[in-house]
Amino acid sequence: MEKCKIIAPMSGKIVFKVFTLSKTRNRHTRPAMQINNNVALLYHTYNSLFLSLPFRDIEETGTLLALFAQECRTAYGKGKTPEGIVETYWQEYMEANDASERLNMLFYFIQYIERQVVLFDSVEDALFEQMHDVDGRGSVKHLLTRFDDAAKRTALTDALRQYSVRLVLTAHPTQFYPGNVLGIINDLGQEIRDNKLENIRLLLMQLGKTAFVNRERPSPYDEAIRLGWYLENVFYEALPDIVFRFLRGLNQNPVDFENPKLLTLGFWPGGDRDGNPFVTADITRLVATRLREGALRGYYRDIRSLKRRLTFRGVEACIATAERKIYNTLYNPGEEQYNSCQELIADLREARLILVDEHDGLFLEDLDRFILKVRIFGFYFASLDIRQDSRRHTEVWGHILAHWQDKFPWYKHDRFEDLDENTRMERLLTTNYALDENDYADVFVKETLRSFRCIAEIQKENGESGCHRYIISNCQSALNVAEVLALAKLTGANAKSPDEQINLDIVPLFETIDDLAACPAIMEKLYTNPHYARHLENRSNEQHIMLGFSDGTKDGGYLRANWSIYRAKTELTRVSRQYGIKVVFFDGRGGPPGRGGGNNTSYYASQGADIENNAIQVTIQGQTVSSTYGTLAAAKFNIERLLSAGLMARLDTSGAAGFNEADLKLMDELADAAYQDYLKLKNNPAFVPYLENVTPLKWYGDTNIASRPTKRGDNQGLKFEDLRAIPFVGAWAQMKQIVPGYYGVGAALEKLKTLGKGKAVRDLYTRNLFFRTLLENSMQSLQKSNFDVTRHLENHKEYGVFWHMLYEEYQRTTEALSDLSGRELLSDNPGSRNSIALRENIVLPLITIQQFALQKLQNNKLTTSQADVYRRLVLRAMFGIINAARNAA
Repeated sequence: MEKCKIIAPMSGKIVFKVFTLSKTRNRHTRPAMQINNNVALLYHTYNSLFLSLPFRDIEETGTLLALFAQECRTAYGKGKTPEGIVETYWQEYMEANDASERLNMLFYFIQYIERQVVLFDSVEDALFEQMHDVDGRGSVKHLLTRFDDAAKRTALTDALRQYSVRLVLTAHPTQFYPGNVLGIINDLGQEIRDNKLENIRLLLMQLGKTAFVNRERPSPYDEAIRLGWYLENVFYEALPDIVFRFLRGLNQNPVDFENPKLLTLGFWPGGDRDGNPFVTADITRLVATRLREGALRGYYRDIRSLKRRLTFRGVEACIATAERKIYNTLYNPGEEQYNSCQELIADLREARLILVDEHDGLFLEDLDRFILKVRIFGFYFASLDIRQDSRRHTEVWGHILAHWQDKFPWYKHDRFEDLDENTRMERLLTTNYALDENDYADVFVKETLRSFRCIAEIQKENGESGCHRYIISNCQSALNVAEVLALAKLTGANAKSPDEQINLDIVPLFETIDDLAACPAIMEKLYTNPHYARHLENRSNEQHIMLGFSDGTKDGGYLRANWSIYRAKTELTRVSRQYGIKVVFFDGRGGPPGRGGGNNTSYYASQGADIENNAIQVTIQGQTVSSTYGTLAAAKFNIERLLSAGLMARLDTSGAAGFNEADLKLMDELADAAYQDYLKLKNNPAFVPYLENVTPLKWYGDTNIASRPTKRGDNQGLKFEDLRAIPFVGAWAQMKQIVPGYYGVGAALEKLKTLGKGKAVRDLYTRNLFFRTLLENSMQSLQKSNFDVTRHLENHKEYGVFWHMLYEEYQRTTEALSDLSGRELLSDNPGSRNSIALRENIVLPLITIQQFALQKLQNNKLTTSQADVYRRLVLRAMFGIINAARNAA
């Protein structure tokens, strides 16, 4: 073998050789069969193209990788450790090579497998429409078929007038592919669909020479640009098409329909300040401008296309005027331009009137589709949310009150803190003393006040919908909400009067188990506060409330968190209805079940009549953007089913979603039992040290996948409360121990069975969609777990007992769910099950390499250079492991 130096972890070049996946079967890695035959066949077919790529040492690298993959598949069943597997492999196949060459080959393997994962993603994307019944259950076409008589159609139309779905794209660091690789995936999928062999080969060559990691940490603006690609290339076409087909199917005119905001977008990059010091008011303005320009660019392209068709007398002049003014709005702001989307729509309506009256409506559908786009996206494209932690607002008010103490003695901070909550809220909400950032020396205070001012600036430029929500993370009291409302009032023109209207929705975010239990009382205090009630009246008596799944699961475990959120929603609905408030729930859901992800469609279909259902608002994060909405076909498919699920839950509440009193009590018992079991794990002294010293958690910050730091606070040591949900969940995923998605479930089911309630639990599982969805999402976590790769820890002197806790609950939950469902895990969803199996088979060598490096790093006798190599192996393996799972973080 030719000698070569160790490849640095940031290198993007690779030596390729194809291998085919063995069909050796074991407990954890099963080949794709049955339903995924087409995917597997195409994957292996295009995989063979790697053989023809002009990369150095292609035969040797590929052959060795194939042998290593086979060793991994068979060795775990024999009880071998990752370290033992790698060293045995070296002894058998690389005996003549020195240590540097052996380690170098592991880096080659990592880079090769990363590209295999990309190929598999592209094949699945290309075959999406073959693998899914796009016009089947949950589609617009299917829903229209179900509502096939006049009365049902009227009910459905009325529901559409009041309903909405908002997908909110966040910058949370779960996307490990850099933007250029995402572009290759998109192009590769298209070429595979068209079966253009030579183009596929060229893209695979490009893939081989493209770096898979960011050399530098992205800025918040970089993140906005990256996600903006999906806005402009996927959502811009998908949302209007779905709405247009739906309205036409109901014989509604999309140009005049009362609710053009049936489907909308939200956006967090550039607005989410929580724990991210790099998001500033200047960044927020830049992102808002970028969003506006993205929509206008789409309009300009569309109107130029329309201009080629609408060449008729009268219409042509209207379209030419609109084209010129859109161009000027984008590029020549000093010339005649549009100041609002309403002005553009007015010109388009004028053209439409002439087209209908004088030209028989020729190409009317094209014009109507364009008008609908403008009605949906306006001049803002996506609503930019602002978010900050409640503790930072309290900190800001401390500075403000200290500054005011000479003017208002009762504002002295120490005295203010001694007042009861109602009095403090009254003081904050009745002052009319304007706030000016120039009065304060503290940088954070200045920046906070600027951030409130920039909301008004964005609304002036993009329209009120462009930035109308302020989200309060870690909201623990009514005072936390009052602090934000007071800041909003006192930072702009609204400071003239404490009762003047604020064009801002204040959104409390409840996350921990305790906060979820307390939130109904918090909202009742706000509803009964005259100042806040007046604010809500100015906002059409509509209150947005966000509920966080990720931190809830970290805090209370899977079952407790999900049930606490369900309970919170029912109580918040009751309290809101009591005071005449229309509550809109905004769900902070991540990709995997451990962060509230999984089957979103079934989740929203399972919401009962006791939960307000006038909208679905949900975060779409990182990998989920690309894997669920990354292509036009996938986006349409998933958005249609999300909309359909919400509408069906609203129109038909007699299905499997309801809980009777006995059911509620049973769920409470299950959640409490799971919570107690999870607390034993969380409070175990080894919990945080295990994450810090055994998992790759500490290296998340080195991946350069996001602008936000990976933990809260500046503490040197790691504390549980400092753990961010995404690295927390991602670290477990790297270890193939998907603890946040299953821990406590088996213990709870077993406990109720011993109490003689097994039949009641089984009955609830059979007839209740919410409970069934909850457990089936947990099955996904179990299916992606593989404790064989960490079995070397079972006798570890520090962490052996803790590992056994994880493994025993994994076994307990697997057995309990198999027994409850009466079948093997996910056997009723063979597509998902086999996709997971094939992905896990591809990535198993990568997991082995990472675990090998983690084992080596446990050795305190390593030299600095040796430790650095193993650390780089861990870091480089992280990317492929996460990307292969598609929703692991």
